[in-house]
Amino acid sequence: MMDDSAHSPNRSSQTSDTLTVNLTLNGEPIALEVEPNVVLLDALRERLDLTGTKKGCDHGQCGACTVLINGHSANSCLTLAVMHEGSEITTVEGLARDGRLHPVQEAFLEHDAYQCGYCTAGQMMSTVSMFNDKRIGTDDASVKEALSGNICRCGAYKNILSAVQSARQKVGEA
Repeated sequence: MMDDSAHSPNRSSQTSDTLTVNLTLNGEPIALEVEPNVVLLDALRERLDLTGTKKGCDHGQCGACTVLINGHSANSCLTLAVMHEGSEITTVEGLARDGRLHPVQEAFLEHDAYQCGYCTAGQMMSTVSMFNDKRIGTDDASVKEALSGNICRCGAYKNILSAVQSARQKVGEA
């Protein structure tokens, strides 16, 4: 029987059951050793101790696991880690820079845009992605539609909307 590991460029030399995924995580290049069936959410939380990204429904319905992949929001529970060779992934931990909170993080604090806080990281990541997408309108209805994939079980939507609109002004000023 032939050893297939020599023919697979990402096959790890450590074990035949893992693959090496090279990516940029929160601005830093990393090599991540994972089994082929590990979802990105579990790799972030369990392998890299980045627990800001939450496991809510584990079915892509609540948005608690939202991260940025190459600048676009994605449910990390629905994508395999091995699919992101060469990708740039940002988690909520990667939003702050040089000891300063991101304007979205500041606005969520200022507007009490959380209660239990479980959805907050996903809401913030979707907001950052929304700001990157110039096709999305700035009115309240457009914001609500853009964030409709993020569920807040506490019902803090009014404060979340206020935070998003406040952050939009701060991001525009920066």
